[in-house]
Amino acid sequence: MNFFEILKFSIDLLAVFLLALGIKGLSKVRSAREANRLAAIAMTLAAVGVFVESLGDSGIPFNSWFWIIAGSIVGTFLGALVAKKVAMTAMPETVALFNGCGGMSSLLVALAVAIFPLSSPEETLNMDLVEKISIVISVFVGSITFTGSIVAMAKLQGWLPTPAWMQSKIRHFINIGLGVISLVSISSLLNGSDSGLLLLVISSAFLGVGVTLPIGGADMPVVISLLNSYSGVAAAAAGFVVGSQLLIVAGAMVGAAGLILTQVMCNGMNRSLVSVLFGGALGATVATDSSGSGDYLNITSCSVEECALTLEAAERVVIVPGYGLAVAQAQHTLREVTRALEGSGVDVTYAIHPVAGRMPGHMNVLLAEADVPYEQLKEMDVANPEFPATDVVLVLGANDVVNPQAKNDPSSPLYGMPVLDVQEARTVFVIKRGMSAGYSGIKNDLFDLANTSMVFGDAKKVLGDLLVELKELGISGKN
Repeated sequence: MNFFEILKFSIDLLAVFLLALGIKGLSKVRSAREANRLAAIAMTLAAVGVFVESLGDSGIPFNSWFWIIAGSIVGTFLGALVAKKVAMTAMPETVALFNGCGGMSSLLVALAVAIFPLSSPEETLNMDLVEKISIVISVFVGSITFTGSIVAMAKLQGWLPTPAWMQSKIRHFINIGLGVISLVSISSLLNGSDSGLLLLVISSAFLGVGVTLPIGGADMPVVISLLNSYSGVAAAAAGFVVGSQLLIVAGAMVGAAGLILTQVMCNGMNRSLVSVLFGGALGATVATDSSGSGDYLNITSCSVEECALTLEAAERVVIVPGYGLAVAQAQHTLREVTRALEGSGVDVTYAIHPVAGRMPGHMNVLLAEADVPYEQLKEMDVANPEFPATDVVLVLGANDVVNPQAKNDPSSPLYGMPVLDVQEARTVFVIKRGMSAGYSGIKNDLFDLANTSMVFGDAKKVLGDLLVELKELGISGKN
């Protein structure tokens, strides 16, 4: 090994080590920020390693150096721009877009090697079986990841509704047909013919659209984490294609982490991965079912003033955030309210459901942006036993994750899904624009309970008015 090869190996080893630490650190809220930095450093080192390897290769022409440097500069600029400009409420769409970019990168690498092989024609015809399989996997998974991620981003952004016919059984026949075409193309490529390459790209691209388009918003956290796993698998396959050990290891770690997270999210929703991928939108399934339907019979609404008076007398308050909080961008106003309560001696914590929002950890990121202390964020398993000793629960934009039907109604589509037991608290206030259903499309029995009061209005405005009322009561957050 020459100097550049030794240096490249050392850089890659350090990059893998830092990436592993980064992924491990993301499992805890307190260490997530630093873990993200470690992962960013790891990726920077990986790029540096490529430059070092290129320096030791005297056969690289000048125009290739131009594209390498230009691509690095453009990519760095776009990444910094997205990091600065994208709001936390748009983070799910951004993650979906990044997953798509990862899939497209792997796809382009595999296509480049397949169309413009670096080896001689004789060597290309006798290409190693592992390399052929790697190209096929990278093209197939990369293409599905790209189109599926773009569809997921468009659905989250509200740009792409699900057509009615995509909720029918006909979609299964379409996807099966696309899968068969992909398998035929794969067989052709493995047998040494490149005539099926374009057909594989097209069929797998449409398969990504066909699988993702019917999936409803309630299942989007699972879809995003699964697409993240796909991007890792595609990257690992691309690593075999170009002979990069670093890419193989990094892709495998990302793929495994994404798959584990997908399983965690499925457990949090009490749904199997098969039902998410092939069951379509949850709301569409429920629409034809009578369970959980009906009118509300015992709704109690109250004013902001009444809510403020109850909070003033409370000793223990639990906040349950949901996607409605993110839509209203009310996290900073909420933090002002909780600071006021904490200043008057009220114990305030946050109960976080694993699938609250539209991506794993969405609520954690949103509250971290508002400087909520990490120790106040409690996962569902920790928060549930504490609700009976809680004076007030403030539900902000959450719906299905606090629906008691999940525990007491076997006919409900939510039955068996782990939920937050907010009904066990002494008083529950639900801040909500109206009586619309959540993603499941069914009524929320919590709203009918005697200890629940509805505070109707936009979350940001209601919290702003609540802060004014608390200050008038002498609760200003100052000791």
